[in-house]
Amino acid sequence: MSLILPLSTKMALEKEAALKKVGAAFVDPADRVVDPTLLDKAALERLPQPTGWRILVMPYRGRAKTKGGIEILDSTREREQLATVVALVLKVGPGAYGEDKFGPGVKPWCKEGEWVCIGRYSGSRFKIDGGEIRIINDDEVIATLLDPDDITHI
Repeated sequence: MSLILPLSTKMALEKEAALKKVGAAFVDPADRVVDPTLLDKAALERLPQPTGWRILVMPYRGRAKTKGGIEILDSTREREQLATVVALVLKVGPGAYGEDKFGPGVKPWCKEGEWVCIGRYSGSRFKIDGGEIRIINDDEVIATLLDPDDITHI
């Protein structure tokens, strides 16, 4: 016997499944904590699309162990993620780095898939399964980074 669910319940379950796929991008803490190649395209498409000059980023969570092998509590890592200055660019809004805001000839200083340095408490924050997402303005990007561990957190 198949169970027939109301459309709103079915949509909610599909959304929850997609967000869990986003959470699956958090990999072995010994590696970079977020691996952008593991983000399911369907899950990425379900994340909010930033409008105008805004950028969707996922703050860096940090490693689960120090270089000396000491375990870091999840609560400490979550607190660090809230105050981090390093994030992965997930999506860039259509008006980001536009001539109307920055003048003619300005080239974007970051793109999707890059690590960036942002203001500590910048952007609008919201939670998804597995972490926090922020929508920031394009002018809140301070620098680009090759490796998120190059910046000391907290």
